[in-house]
Amino acid sequence: MNTSRTAFSEVAAERRTVEIPLSHISIELGHLYMEDFRRGPEYMRAQFERVRPWADVAKQVLPWGTPTTKPRVSMCFLVDDYFTRFGSPAKVLPELLGAAKDVGVTIDYLARESGCADADGVRLPELVRGRLVADPPPGTNGTRPPVAETGWLCNGQRSPASEHAEALRQLSQWQAPVENGARNHSIFIDVELWDGDRRPRWSCAFLASVWQLLRLGLLRHEGRSVVAPKERTDDYPDDWDLLPPIVRLNATADPFSAYQTISILGSSFLPIEAAVRTILAQVTVDSAAECQVIERSTREGMALPRELVERVSYVFLTGNPAE
Repeated sequence: MNTSRTAFSEVAAERRTVEIPLSHISIELGHLYMEDFRRGPEYMRAQFERVRPWADVAKQVLPWGTPTTKPRVSMCFLVDDYFTRFGSPAKVLPELLGAAKDVGVTIDYLARESGCADADGVRLPELVRGRLVADPPPGTNGTRPPVAETGWLCNGQRSPASEHAEALRQLSQWQAPVENGARNHSIFIDVELWDGDRRPRWSCAFLASVWQLLRLGLLRHEGRSVVAPKERTDDYPDDWDLLPPIVRLNATADPFSAYQTISILGSSFLPIEAAVRTILAQVTVDSAAECQVIERSTREGMALPRELVERVSYVFLTGNPAE
């Protein structure tokens, strides 16, 4: 009598986490919004003039050690087509890239902000939302709804909700919010991640967190890389939705993702990036992808910090290039 055995295994156990190529550092040269584009090419050239010296410095400085090989550096730029659609790629991109070229700035990769919301059918914010582990303040009693229900994430204990007065009843005393791990005094941050229920509209801070995780090479969907930069074509489309989430503009560019990132932004982005750091501090990334990054960086002589937010750096520029 013949017998057969059926082997069962968990799909997750068979799933292999794909490694992706990594640069040593990803330098973000800025964002483009509708109001910036409307100011014209001269404004964009002036903005790149301000960015260029800081980018040159960032290429030479690797905060977490010197690699054993020649440093790999990629330069990226983000266009906001999520909150406001303006122009078309066929009109906007030649002007943007021309302004950068005029002042000697090379953009290796161009990304769409809406690509941080949906990349080739993968809803990236949903991946990150599923990996949020809220930092509970001391003495938490479970009365605060979880972030998955409220869409709000904070770095400590909120003030208790106000009460409605009842007859002959004294209102309880107001209590201040408290930051977890505060140094002497609290800096309390409460971040809205999305609004709406059926189809959430993701906040700028949440999309910027996704953007950082993409640049750090730590987002995976069923073990696969979520976004692969597409090569530049000669003609740009008339519709933003027809442009890939990330376009590789420079054929000789180093990899898009990197061990660490630095973003060169105007000072108006400081509150958003403070919110980004609050979010990233409460994201649990794919453990296999994280192990890959740590092991590879160690082999290259770079001692990366274990804390994710410590791999993210900024330069904030004050003033306005048009002034």
